Amino acid sequence: MTLTKGEIVKKLHANTSFSKERCAELVEGVFELMKGELAHKNDVLISGFGKWSVKKKSPRKGRNPQTGEELMLDSRHVVTFKCSRKLKETVNV
Repeated sequence: MTLTKGEIVKKLHANTSFSKERCAELVEGVFELMKGELAHKNDVLISGFGKWSVKKKSPRKGRNPQTGEELMLDSRHVVTFKCSRKLKETVNV
C-alpha cells in the first residue's frame, strides 16, 4: 500500500490533538518548505530518515525510441534521495 499525503494527515490527526484541517496545513507546509529549499538547490536533511539533494546532470546523447534518431538531451537538474543508515536498518529487519 502506498502512503499518500491524505493518509499522513489522517494518521497525524489520529495521533495528536490537532484538528484535521490543522494537520493538513502542517503537512502541506512541510512539503512546501522542502520544495522551496530544493528549488533553491539546497539539500533537505531529516536526521534518522534521509537526505534529498539536487544534482546537475550534464547534456548527453539520447535516441528517439520510435525513429531511432540520435539527439542531444539538454542538461537538467534532478532530485536524489539517500536514506539514512537508521532507515536502512529499519527496512531490513
